[in-house]
Amino acid sequence: MAVVHGEPGEWARVKGTVRGLWPVMAASCTCGFAAAMWIFASANWGVALMILSILAFYFCTWRGMRRIHSFYVGAKGEERVSGILSELPPQYHVFNDFVACGRHVDHVVAGPAGVYAIETKNWRGRVSLEEGTILVDGRAPSRPPLKQVVHEADMVAKTLAKAGWKGDVVPVLTFASDTFSVHVAEHSGVVIMNACELKKCFATDRVALLPRELDRLVNLMENVL
Repeated sequence: MAVVHGEPGEWARVKGTVRGLWPVMAASCTCGFAAAMWIFASANWGVALMILSILAFYFCTWRGMRRIHSFYVGAKGEERVSGILSELPPQYHVFNDFVACGRHVDHVVAGPAGVYAIETKNWRGRVSLEEGTILVDGRAPSRPPLKQVVHEADMVAKTLAKAGWKGDVVPVLTFASDTFSVHVAEHSGVVIMNACELKKCFATDRVALLPRELDRLVNLMENVL
């Protein structure tokens, strides 16, 4: 079993809860202001504002709950991927929610085969790679995941370089829902795969880091945390 550091999905839950609830809090404050207007100022304006505030409150609550749910679904995906990665050989170290240049990276794996920055998506729709673009049910997502994972790998490399280790970090995009149509692919240096393929892809005799160098790198990464 690999050595696992950190809790998967923790940051996604915190981020989702904050982003989902702040509009609800803002709508609640507006309702309070409307009630004060109703009581202490013009009744007509107060009633109209109160009605609008109540509608805004219910709308914000609905949107907020949907946003929280989407982040929690993502957190569940990170938990599944972390569980699969934990089954790698004991020479491997899995860092969940690794903070690189102020950015939370879902997973960073360090082992004999090298260092990998893994971005996890838990999407329901059919995922495909067409003309260098990731599509979900034939549509491009609002945030291009290939650019995202390349940026995260760069941030990890910069963080490790500041800590005293210089080397390549391979960007990996994985789908916890196993909905990637071709299972495993590579595009512009990014490895794209379903979560069920992770163990198979790491089952390699390639040695990029010797034991002493790997131990030094893991110590640096633990200090970063």
